[in-house]
Amino acid sequence: MMVGASILFVFGASDIRSLTQAPPAAAKSRNSAPQDRGQTPAQPAPYDHDLQRLSEILGALHFLRGICNSNEGQKWRNEALALIDAEAPNGKRHDEMVASFNRGYGGFQQSYRTCTSSADLLIRRYLEEGAKIARDMTARYAN
Repeated sequence: MMVGASILFVFGASDIRSLTQAPPAAAKSRNSAPQDRGQTPAQPAPYDHDLQRLSEILGALHFLRGICNSNEGQKWRNEALALIDAEAPNGKRHDEMVASFNRGYGGFQQSYRTCTSSADLLIRRYLEEGAKIARDMTARYAN
């Protein structure tokens, strides 16, 4: 499984290699300097909105699963990092995906202190929504 592919696998997608396979130039680490200062910014992918939503869902799951004693540690955060590194290792897309993750995390951090039945319900709904997004992206964009 490729870097980044694991996030969609977590949500139930079976084969998303073509979605997360970065071209060699885009596979550089976050700390790489651009080769040419005159480069134009990367064009948004047609599925960027879905990726941002997945990032937000992962942020929410990272917080909610943590307070609901799932013993998963950094699983959801690490999945988000793998997705972001595969799709947008730097630049505006990267920043937007990170902001989406943080928005998902912070939104629930402000209102939940302990696990409740509504937090459990939200977890189930987010897992279902993430699976749907992953299936739709795979069906629409995978070769």
